[in-house]
Amino acid sequence: MIRFSLVCEKAHEFEGWFRSNDDFEKQSKRGFVDCPHCGSTRVEKALMAPAVSTSRKQEKLALAMGEQQRRAMAELKAFAERVKADADYVGDKFAEEARKIHFGETDPRGIYGEATLDEVRSLAEDGVDFLPLPVVPDDRN
Repeated sequence: MIRFSLVCEKAHEFEGWFRSNDDFEKQSKRGFVDCPHCGSTRVEKALMAPAVSTSRKQEKLALAMGEQQRRAMAELKAFAERVKADADYVGDKFAEEARKIHFGETDPRGIYGEATLDEVRSLAEDGVDFLPLPVVPDDRN
């Protein structure tokens, strides 16, 4: 989509969104583009300053995104560490233990472990609530 600054014959300024320049031209010629202020269909594109991204802006954006990614990874790592500190590791018995907890066969508690894709699908079909534990790569380079 392209945003055009538009102006009607009475100098009312407004914006319009179009798929392409050709789309604007076709709609304008057919009288489909009208001024929201006065209803005039004599509308033209106004001069616009292009939105140019400078290398400095791109560099600032990349730095900000890198910092956000580092924070997100740190939060995921802290979450995984909290789960491991507060829950019982059940190894490859995760699906079995999760079902026992879900169906009230054992006392509720936090658990973590491993499950096959088939076990995960089966747990989901049974309505068992679970989340994958994030695996965060070590940030040592």
